[in-house]
Amino acid sequence: MTKDIFYGPDFELLSKQDPEISSVLLSELKRQQTNLQLIASENFTSRAVLATLGSTLSNKYAEGYPGKRYYGGCEEVDKAEYLAIERAKSLFGADHANVQPHSGASANIAVYQAFTKPGDTVLAMSLPHGGHLTHGSPVNFSGKWFNVVSYGVRQDTELIDYDELRDLAIANKPKMICSGATAYPSLVDFEKVRAICDEVGAIMWVDAAHFIGLVAGKAIPSPVPYADVVSFTTHKVLRGPRGGMILAKEAHAAAIDKAVFPGMQGGPIMSAVAGKAVALKECATPEYQKYAKDVIVNAQALCTALEGEGMRAVSGGTQTHLALIDIRGTGVNGKVADERCGHAGIVLNKNSIPFDPEKPGITSGIRVGTPATTTQGMGVPEMQTIASLISRAIRSEDPAVLAGIKSEVHALTSKFPIYNA
Repeated sequence: MTKDIFYGPDFELLSKQDPEISSVLLSELKRQQTNLQLIASENFTSRAVLATLGSTLSNKYAEGYPGKRYYGGCEEVDKAEYLAIERAKSLFGADHANVQPHSGASANIAVYQAFTKPGDTVLAMSLPHGGHLTHGSPVNFSGKWFNVVSYGVRQDTELIDYDELRDLAIANKPKMICSGATAYPSLVDFEKVRAICDEVGAIMWVDAAHFIGLVAGKAIPSPVPYADVVSFTTHKVLRGPRGGMILAKEAHAAAIDKAVFPGMQGGPIMSAVAGKAVALKECATPEYQKYAKDVIVNAQALCTALEGEGMRAVSGGTQTHLALIDIRGTGVNGKVADERCGHAGIVLNKNSIPFDPEKPGITSGIRVGTPATTTQGMGVPEMQTIASLISRAIRSEDPAVLAGIKSEVHALTSKFPIYNA
C-alpha cells in the first residue's frame, strides 16, 4: 500500500503544504494496517465512504432540512440527504429517519429534548453495568439535567434484571425508559421493555449505537418495531462514517426533527450525511448480511478462546459483536492489560465488569470486539490465534516478549491488509 494508492493525487499537495499533518495521516494508516483493532466501537469504512467524506460536499452549509433550507444552493446536497433518509427507512423498516446528528451523543441529546424536560425522570442502564455516559452519568449532561434512575444486571447471571427494571419503573414513573449499552454482550428483550413502558406510560427509547449494524445485517432482532425512538451511531458495526442517526415512529417525527434542528445543532455535515447514505446502501447487500453474522461468530469464537486461556466471559459469553472479559484470573487488572496489549500491537480497552471491585480507571476486565478484524476477512482460526496473543501479552511485563508478540501481530495483519490496492 502506498500513499498514492490510498490518498490519491491530492496527497502530494498536502505533503508540501502541511508535512506535519500528512505525516500523521501516513502514520495512522500504518498503525491501522499493522495492529490488531479490537475496540468494539471501531471499524474500517469502505473506500467509497472515505471518498465521500473527503468530497466537496464539505463546502456546503445546509442548515435546515431538504426542501426547507435556510441557505440557497442546496439542490444537490438535498439529493444526498433524501437518499440517506429513504435508505435508512427502507433498511430498518422505520417510519421516519433523521440523518443529521453529528454523533451518537448528539442524537441522544435530541431524544432527551424531544420527549423530556430538565428534571424529568428517566430509567437507563447503569454505567458500571454497561451503560453509556449519556444514560445518566453524573459527569454528563444527562446526569446533571435529569433525574436518571439506573437499572442493572443480576449478580448471578450478569443479564438485565427485568424484574428490577419493572419495579423501578412502577416506583418512579419515568417519562422515558432507555435500553442499550456500550459493554453488554447479550441481547435486549425489547418485547419485555415495551410491556414495561406501556404499563407505566413511558416513552421507549433504544440506544442501539453498538448493535445497530447487526440489526442492519439481519443478524439479531430489531428494536424498531417496538421502540418509539431508536438512536445510534453510524460507525461501529454499521461501518459508516462517524456520526449519528435517529429512527422514530411517525407520531414522533416532527418532535425529533425539531429537537435535532434547531434544538440541538445547526447545519449538518453534508459530506458525512452522504457517507451515511453510501454505508446504508452497502448494508442492504447480501455481502453485508454475511459480514454481520460473521462478526458474531468471530466474537463468540474469540470469547470461547479467551476462556480457554483462563479468563472468564461476563454473562457466560456473547450474542453480539463484543465480549466483556473478567481477567482477574490472570492476576492482572484491566489498566495493566490494556497497556501491555498496546505495547504488543493489540488495541483493546480496559472495562469495568458488573459489580467490579476495582475503580473505573483500573477495572477488572477488558472489552474486545470483532467488527474491524471481520472486515479484514479474519475468521475463527484467527480469533483463536488472537486469544493466545492477548493472553501472552497480558501475562508478560517483559518488553522483549511484548515486542516479539508485536512481530507476530504484524505477521498476522499482513495477511489481511486493509485498503489494499
